Amino acid sequence: MVIALFEYRLRADIDVDEWEQTFGRMIALASETSGVVSIDAYASPDGASLAVVRFESEEALQAWKNHPEHVQAQARGREAFFDAYKVTVASPVIREYGGQRTGDAIRTSAR
Repeated sequence: MVIALFEYRLRADIDVDEWEQTFGRMIALASETSGVVSIDAYASPDGASLAVVRFESEEALQAWKNHPEHVQAQARGREAFFDAYKVTVASPVIREYGGQRTGDAIRTSAR
């Protein structure tokens, strides 16, 4: 598994409708891309945002990175949307564990 962390802060003067349309389209497009395992997005009250995308492989990540519509959105983001951004790619996953509540107990899982 390969994980891409996309941290960003939006400019104060962006066209919010254009941003929401572009971001929504990228989420939909990535969700349809082979090798994308999951996508999660988070925002903090101070304006920092984070997208976490899990890929099956480095090849799947490269296919997404180089998708023509995504390349256009990246350029538009640098030009019009982002005050700052950072991408971190991590592989391999060293450890993954968690739990899920079922009834009165949390069942744990590990990888």
